[in-house]
Amino acid sequence: MQGFAGFLWLLSVALILFSGFALIDAATRREDAYRAADKKTKPFWLIVLALAFVVNLIFNILSFLPIIGLIATIVYMVDVRPALRGLPGDGRSRRSGGSSSDGPYGPYNGGR
Repeated sequence: MQGFAGFLWLLSVALILFSGFALIDAATRREDAYRAADKKTKPFWLIVLALAFVVNLIFNILSFLPIIGLIATIVYMVDVRPALRGLPGDGRSRRSGGSSSDGPYGPYNGGR
């Protein structure tokens, strides 16, 4: 019986890490990338994934709420994330590099 409890604990930790990774990934994507990929909005996915993360922290794995959170996390990871990653720029926030004069093929040189 102790081995089964250990397995459930490891499974619970894995679900927490999985939902946490999905939440961090969703938070680092640009808002317009969700619209460009024709998916729900960024706030929608942040709320859903944050709820899944909190539910995984609070409830036992044998409850039905963590299973619902797992389903939402899987939907994000297999449907939304690949669509966002397929966009130019990987759908991530631009924090450094590039300038405002950069075009799609490199820096704009003023027609020279």
